[in-house]
Amino acid sequence: QAQVVESGGGSVQAGGSLRLSCKFSRVILSTFTGNPLNWYRQVPGKERELVAQMAPGGSTNYADSVKGRFTVSKDNVKRTVYLQMDSLKPEDTALYYCNIVDYWGRGIPVTVSS
Repeated sequence: QAQVVESGGGSVQAGGSLRLSCKFSRVILSTFTGNPLNWYRQVPGKERELVAQMAPGGSTNYADSVKGRFTVSKDNVKRTVYLQMDSLKPEDTALYYCNIVDYWGRGIPVTVSS
């Protein structure tokens, strides 16, 4: 069984929406609820960028570039974190990675065309 099961992503026109999800199938509940859940993205030639984070208490932080457009949420029972991406822009094109402690997704490709 894969440690991280990813879904969502794909290609969309500018202004569209996508929803990414990551299920951390081997993470126990206390680890899932007790650590920050992170979404990063990376484009070729650039460093990986933290775009969204949900703290254990439920507070959220976003990169300025996505604030107001992206929303991170989670389902503790399903051990799943989501990233709702609205009003997408071509500059949002990247590989998106979910992360908690040392568990990482393989990357979900998102392409936004103008």
